[in-house]
Amino acid sequence: MSTQELFYFICGVTAVIMIIYYIRRKRRLLSVFFGMFTGFAALLAVNCFGGYIGVELPLNLFNVCGSAVLGIPFVALMIIVNIL
Repeated sequence: MSTQELFYFICGVTAVIMIIYYIRRKRRLLSVFFGMFTGFAALLAVNCFGGYIGVELPLNLFNVCGSAVLGIPFVALMIIVNIL
């Protein structure tokens, strides 16, 4: 299994987990917006300060949408994939 296939598999599993998480929450809409905000904030932080740790994530459509839907786990996974 290649790194790219593993990445897509983990993103899919994480998306299912996040959807189940948001469905079970009492305040669903607030949870979704909070997850989107924290994911986008983490992506911006890594984009701005990632050079200090040797990881740079560009702000493209895939990364912005992924961090908005999956939140911080997506950004962490992207950092791990870039390190590999």
